[in-house]
Amino acid sequence: MATVFDFLEASSTTSIPQSQKWPEDVVLYQPYQVEQITLPDYAQCLAVEAFLRMSGLVFRIEQRTNAADMSPTGKVPFIQVSSHSQLIAEFEPIVKFAATKGFCLSKDLPEQSVAEMWAYISMLDNILCNAEYYVAWLVPDIAAEVTKPRYGCAFPWPLNWILPWTRQREVYNLMTIKDWAAKSLEEVIQEVRVCLRALSEKLDKSKFFLGGQPTELDAVVFGHIFTLQTCKLPGSPFNSAATEFKNLVQFCKRIESAYFF
Repeated sequence: MATVFDFLEASSTTSIPQSQKWPEDVVLYQPYQVEQITLPDYAQCLAVEAFLRMSGLVFRIEQRTNAADMSPTGKVPFIQVSSHSQLIAEFEPIVKFAATKGFCLSKDLPEQSVAEMWAYISMLDNILCNAEYYVAWLVPDIAAEVTKPRYGCAFPWPLNWILPWTRQREVYNLMTIKDWAAKSLEEVIQEVRVCLRALSEKLDKSKFFLGGQPTELDAVVFGHIFTLQTCKLPGSPFNSAATEFKNLVQFCKRIESAYFF
């Protein structure tokens, strides 16, 4: 399995039937994988790319040092549709845009299953996203040795010091509001383990989480868990929890093999 920061290629294309109306000029923008991207952003970018690939949509990846500044929300990834003069950022809005073009992975699910799917996605946002931000920015060794250098690498001195420090304060304030800043690292890892156990029990022996085809939930789960399994951080805080549930490990291998090769 590829490592977390050099997994994606600089550009990629997929194909769809010509009868569909998905624009052919869609570009997926994200930070540079090898030098720049941070742990939380990598999980988000990978989830969106997995969704687009699972949907069989035409797109091209471009990596930019200022991708976050280009984004309409300040977050990555985002897509640009030049023919429609549109910029659409983050997973759910991109999913909704695809649905307006007739592409919805969960369209055949009953209403109750769709509600369940979004409940699980919300759980991932509330636990795994927060855990990724906590570990990346609030664990001193990881912030100093990995996150800050990556976040600041595109800027000259002193911005390469000032901007990571500013971002760290922003994340700390956000984690404080969400009642995560006061947690210990052990408590954060336990939150992750509980979340992964719930996912493991939901998946059980199935190929996908809901039915016989991948849904938006599979894309989000892959984005987060592949990131947790492959990230190389001081102390390896996620590695034990991420590899504890064998069916989730096999799930990521299946998604990687089916959609990324």
